[in-house]
Amino acid sequence: MTQTVWIARHGNRLDFVNPEWFNMAERPYDPPLSGDGELQAAQLGQRLVGKGIKHIFASPFLRTVQTANQVAEILDLPIKLELGLSEWLNPEWMATEPERLPYEVLHKQFQRIDTSYISCVIPEYPETSVALLKRTGETAQRITAQFSEDLLLVGHGPSVVGTTQGLVGATQDIKASLCCLVKLVRQEKQWVMELNGDTSHLSQTEDVIRFN
Repeated sequence: MTQTVWIARHGNRLDFVNPEWFNMAERPYDPPLSGDGELQAAQLGQRLVGKGIKHIFASPFLRTVQTANQVAEILDLPIKLELGLSEWLNPEWMATEPERLPYEVLHKQFQRIDTSYISCVIPEYPETSVALLKRTGETAQRITAQFSEDLLLVGHGPSVVGTTQGLVGATQDIKASLCCLVKLVRQEKQWVMELNGDTSHLSQTEDVIRFN
């Protein structure tokens, strides 16, 4: 049995482009995409045309939903919101548990969201780096056990690392720049990484990889 899993990070964040946004935001730990981030997400979608993807899973943070929605529109697929792909709930990054848009609000904005899907894993704030890797690795393992077709997982820098290592093991460094792609292929029980943080589909990339 072969299966391909594509793992992508969201596009550029508004607070990366405009740091002052954080001080005025109603939900400062849930920034949307910036304008160039929306372009990156569209370029990601075009890159994945014809790759045979049957399911799209996304972290429920706004920037990941926006990124997944761009891809879903191009591929004509629904989006399954998976809490296990969420941002690292790092207390050094977030003074409190991050507030996100409620699911019903997200669904009104992004009607490709599959409201029947139930998350595999629920993260807990605050979260250590060890807990993050365990949570995201377990998420990838559960999703691929339940869904045997080719998949796209849309997450954050830390969850791209964690989901990849959850399948291939923690022996390789994972490149997780904005809107990058990791490609994993399963042959029988072994996963092989064919792309590591590829950004060849993007017209603009970041020079320094930022997670927060």
